[in-house]
Amino acid sequence: MPERLAEMLLDLWTPLIILWITLPPCIYMAPMNQSQVLMSGSPLELNRLSEEQRILNRSKRGWVWNQMFVLEEFSGPEPILVGRLHTDLDPGSKKIKYILSGDGAGTIFQINDITGDIHAIKRLDREEKAEYTLTAQAVDWETNKPLEPPSEFIIKVQDINDNAPEFLNGPYHATVPEMSILGTSVTNVTATDADDPVYGNSAKLVYSILEGQPYFSIEPETAIIKTALPNMDREAKEEYLVVIQAKDMGGHSGGLSGTTTLTVTLTDVNDNPPKFAQSLYHFSVPEDVVLGTAIGRVKANDQDIGENAQSSYDIIDGDGTALFEITSDAQAQDGIIRLRKPLDFETKKSYTLKVEAANVHIDPRFSGRGPFKDTATVKIVVEDADEPPVFSSPTYLLEVHENAALNSVIGQVTARDPDITASPIRFSIDRHTDLERQFNINADDGKITLATPLDRELSVWHNITIIATEIRNHSQISRVPVAIKVLDVNDNAPEFASEYEAFLCENGKPGQVNISMLLMLNMFVYNCLIFD
Repeated sequence: MPERLAEMLLDLWTPLIILWITLPPCIYMAPMNQSQVLMSGSPLELNRLSEEQRILNRSKRGWVWNQMFVLEEFSGPEPILVGRLHTDLDPGSKKIKYILSGDGAGTIFQINDITGDIHAIKRLDREEKAEYTLTAQAVDWETNKPLEPPSEFIIKVQDINDNAPEFLNGPYHATVPEMSILGTSVTNVTATDADDPVYGNSAKLVYSILEGQPYFSIEPETAIIKTALPNMDREAKEEYLVVIQAKDMGGHSGGLSGTTTLTVTLTDVNDNPPKFAQSLYHFSVPEDVVLGTAIGRVKANDQDIGENAQSSYDIIDGDGTALFEITSDAQAQDGIIRLRKPLDFETKKSYTLKVEAANVHIDPRFSGRGPFKDTATVKIVVEDADEPPVFSSPTYLLEVHENAALNSVIGQVTARDPDITASPIRFSIDRHTDLERQFNINADDGKITLATPLDRELSVWHNITIIATEIRNHSQISRVPVAIKVLDVNDNAPEFASEYEAFLCENGKPGQVNISMLLMLNMFVYNCLIFD
């Protein structure tokens, strides 16, 4: 029964409400105690207008107009009545004519010159023009002489909710750091409504999220978007699409709405440590590799991006820390292992290193997730290379007397193959350093013998080069310089520099010294000492 009663009341009031909406508001004018405005409406409204009219008549002289109103977008079958002009000078004999001029007179607004009724003859749009200024005047019908001074009044177009909210700057894009706390502000959006923000709730907007929950929330009035979940992880999901609605009429049922999209991208923070792709790496390197050569690369992956993923690499332990080094490749984000010192397969055949990768940029907010580093083991195997022979000394110095017999051994050089295969060695003399072929060498044992006589007075030093060649691989050769010093022996008799003549006195006595002979003898002995 109550439900039936409610339906009957609804049927009764609905036509009355529609009629009330379509009727114009009651607006009046009062020209100097003589004129009045008759408006379409109820007797109660006319009584209220009469009371206001009396107040205005007492406060001012001359024409006094209030605003008239007309609903926008009204499109009934007949022109809509806006208001009525009337003067007490009109006894109803049709001797008064009402004239309307001004903004829209004759094209939008039309007056019945006998009754003073003003009608809107066109559909109005408040968003195009919100008000019209017109002038009304009462004149004599026959003479067209003014009966009262003209007066201006305004007809305002009354707003209805005929415009939906619009997001003029959408779609939107915003960023927020990952792992942000609950309620972190992301951005704010703004919708506009062309309806009148003053009259009613046609332009009162309320915002809501249609899609994007439970990750984000929005303030209904300010449209500030915030995170609705804490610790959103970029590595799990980087981008979110949020659909936002703005609804007028304060969000109530029957309001118009508009939507836009907001793409939220989570920006990276350093919340992940580096991690080596494998715990053990194996590399091999020939023992004769050039210093500085890259032996291998290790890589620690980081789920973060940009500078948050940058890592530095170090060798922190192992038996090859003095022989190897590791550098960081900022472009590839990996570590390059290089050789610092020469390797020798015969001395040590393998090395073990412990390498570490550590983040360069640490965010103290996430230090509890650390340590932001990781370690891996690197095994390096040294491969044997066919090396050239190695002499027992980098240089040799030999001495031989100048009277040494031919084919006599004046010295020996030795060399060995450092490889495990230990190839036999053959020795030879670089004849470009021994053009006169004064020396020979035993190809098997490296003994150097004299091939031609020596003469210290002609040449004190002889410099030759000895070559050692592997028998199994003739391309593997080594050279060593040998300096040979010729030692002096007493192999030259005294000789007078020239023939001498002696003179004796005829009366000389036995044993008497001849001065000239003594001088020549002394000169001879001196020459022998100097040149022998």
